[in-house]
Amino acid sequence: MNARQRHEFFARLRAIRPRPTTELEYSTPFELLVAVMLSAQTTDVAVNKVTRRLFAVARTPAAILALGEPRLAGMISSIGLFNTKARNLVATCRLLLERHGGEVPAEREALEALPGVGRKTANVVLNTAFGQPTIAVDTHIFRVANRTGLAPGKTPLAVEKALLRRVPAEFRRDAHHWLILHGRYVCKARKPDCPGCVVRDLCRHPHKTPPPKPQGQEAGVTNLSSA
Repeated sequence: MNARQRHEFFARLRAIRPRPTTELEYSTPFELLVAVMLSAQTTDVAVNKVTRRLFAVARTPAAILALGEPRLAGMISSIGLFNTKARNLVATCRLLLERHGGEVPAEREALEALPGVGRKTANVVLNTAFGQPTIAVDTHIFRVANRTGLAPGKTPLAVEKALLRRVPAEFRRDAHHWLILHGRYVCKARKPDCPGCVVRDLCRHPHKTPPPKPQGQEAGVTNLSSA
């Protein structure tokens, strides 16, 4: 896509979601950090079910540390990798208390020094909790960026760097949320909803899904690359 097309791409996504945000439920930067750490290989719906129970009894680093790893693991056992996540979360809470006065730091280096916090998690927290124009490339964003031609790349880091170069400045703050929601609900992995896509004409994907045929229409050959 050229610069004009990229601007139009995000203008259309903004028009249908003027104020996009994460679907994870949280009320503080720490709660967001916890939710994102728990979300690895787990749906937001499943994480929200767990954090509603967890935050009802422990919503600060000190409170979670007081729970202890075994009890915390039991409380989050319905999600994948719960033992590893409990271990990392307890260790992270300890470091937050020791190094940051119990507050979530707003710097990438400090975030990535926390157990279980990688670049993607740090980007989500920096963007969503602190308003920084970062873009966390998950499977949805990686797919959308490559499939549409918006910012192709062979690795998540390559796609992230390409997006930061190519997303117009006025859209950079919310680009992460627009792209992830578009990938989750429209540009889906197995069967993208190309007929319902607002950026269909800008997309470079050569095999867009066709609209359903009207009832009674005779079967024929469909040119999947015609749109």
